[in-house]
Amino acid sequence: MDAKPLLSRRAAAAIRLAVDLLAVLTLLAIAPASADAQQQVGSASGLPLPRYVSLKSDRVNLHEGPSKEHPTLWVFERAGLPVEITAEFETWRKIRDSEGTEGWVLHSLLSGRRTALVAPWKKEPVLAYASDHATAVAKLSPGVVASLRRCDGAWCRVSGDGFDAYVKQEGLWGVYPGEKIE
Repeated sequence: MDAKPLLSRRAAAAIRLAVDLLAVLTLLAIAPASADAQQQVGSASGLPLPRYVSLKSDRVNLHEGPSKEHPTLWVFERAGLPVEITAEFETWRKIRDSEGTEGWVLHSLLSGRRTALVAPWKKEPVLAYASDHATAVAKLSPGVVASLRRCDGAWCRVSGDGFDAYVKQEGLWGVYPGEKIE
């Protein structure tokens, strides 16, 4: 007696494809929810990680580890410089600067005031505008520190010594792509 398959090969392949497609669609449906749930927060502050802040003092020692006993790797000498906090341990914050240098600083030497560096990766000046669609009113040199007034995800209003203008957000280090700041 010959046994006949319950399904043709073609029908079985179609069912496998449908099951695989359903699995992929299910994963895509729950991915955004799990991404939001993955938002890290600092163990000491409860604030999001990573996040940008600025240096509060003209002299900030960057340590190899989270204590004064760890060797000093670098001394920052520029108040207002934006840095990114990537980790926390008690009163210490692990930071990264625009060049990728990382180390630990006391949280009291950091400010929540948002600043940005004008395109430190470029050699030519960045144009600043009177509004997001006006003609250029200034050229800001790479590495200029600007106070962030607000960002809409594409443009940021920045100000500093002798300027108050709009710069394309992609031309700044110290604000995430698409980030909005009120």
